[in-house]
Amino acid sequence: MAPDGSSGNRGVGASFPTPAPGEMADAVRRIRGLARTHSARFERSIPLIASENLLSPYAKELLVSDLHSRYAEGLPGARYYEGNEQVDQIETLCLDLARRLFRCSFADVRPISGTVANLAVLKALTEPNDLVGTSRLADGAHISSAGFGAFGLRGVKPVYYAWDEERMTIDVPRTREILRAVKPKTCLFGLSLFLFPMPIDELRPTLEEIGARGWYDAAHVLGLIAGGEFQDPLREGCSVMSASTHKTLPGPQHGILLAETDDAELRKRLESGAFPGVTSNHHLHAMAALAVSLAEFLEFGREYARRTVENARALGQALHDKGFDVLAAPLGFTRSHTIAVRVAREGGGEAVARRLADAGIIANKNLLPGDSSPRHPGGIRLGSPEVTRVGMGVREMGRIAELFDDLLHRNRPPEEVRAAAAELKAGFTTLRYCFGAGEAAYRYYDLVGRDPA
Repeated sequence: MAPDGSSGNRGVGASFPTPAPGEMADAVRRIRGLARTHSARFERSIPLIASENLLSPYAKELLVSDLHSRYAEGLPGARYYEGNEQVDQIETLCLDLARRLFRCSFADVRPISGTVANLAVLKALTEPNDLVGTSRLADGAHISSAGFGAFGLRGVKPVYYAWDEERMTIDVPRTREILRAVKPKTCLFGLSLFLFPMPIDELRPTLEEIGARGWYDAAHVLGLIAGGEFQDPLREGCSVMSASTHKTLPGPQHGILLAETDDAELRKRLESGAFPGVTSNHHLHAMAALAVSLAEFLEFGREYARRTVENARALGQALHDKGFDVLAAPLGFTRSHTIAVRVAREGGGEAVARRLADAGIIANKNLLPGDSSPRHPGGIRLGSPEVTRVGMGVREMGRIAELFDDLLHRNRPPEEVRAAAAELKAGFTTLRYCFGAGEAAYRYYDLVGRDPA
């Protein structure tokens, strides 16, 4: 109830609330101040979120360009709005770059996020009540494949693969039996906790046998695939690949669809799944930033992808050497940008992630096999994309492991660890693997613009 006893809802025609003099300018100052504080915090912290990365200066410039204010529904040359001559050229170039980078015949850059890309694929490949193969959340799947996510929205029913906890991948023999028994229409391969390639090649004969189409969610490993450091789903048995574009591919927060197919009907269904299926305007500023990011990855991506994986494996080894329970130790911990650490002995995923954040190390709690509560999981997930992007290497991964050990095993005060983390980060605030990284006027964490009067 509102203070006057009413419901608090205002009807049509109610008077518009008049702000006090200076109130809204103060609100704007506060918002911008909080954003500056946020930026300053990350500038002094060690960022280890596997799903985050930094945008290059030229790509970032496009996010605040006039493209942000415009609409371009449809495809290049077939728009529903006028004034898109330059947009058509940018998008055509973006599509060309995407097809070149991923060596495929089809691309669509209109999905505005990875989950929206997944919804577009679901619309293209499935009908409500279809069975779709996927992994369980506790085995590393993304929430879009859950009943409360995109699967539920489309009304498809998950068929769960068997899981090999030691190898952190699909148990192929048992999954073959499951697929033959229930015959899902589509099989999704892809994870949010993505340590090792999926055994698509091994399962391909079974998919062909039951008539299931392979679909790969590459959100986390898109840059590693492009850089030749992971697997190649479009050559291994998946006809469609969806992804977000801001993780190991350091682009804007956007989405993409990719396919290697001569099937005109599949292309048409994917295009209509993207528009008008799940997007209207497709965020032209982000699409243009993606075009720049794809070009930069073609120039610098192989080295970046190699070092990203190298750093993740080095961090896993260094933490293991400090007594942490890093998953998949016999297999080298990971072949991607991500490692998973079971931290039950250190207090559990939720408590450990908070302690790390208080000490200037940004990570996230994460479900691990055997966990039942996403709010109180037994693990944390760590990723190397952002620290690699600013130039850290194997030596720095060892130093980060020492900070973990100091905080979580030796009980060093968090303020001391935070100071040490800031000292380490101070040498790594310039982006690498992109054009314009060395420009003197550029710092990634800067915000521009004056406060309102």
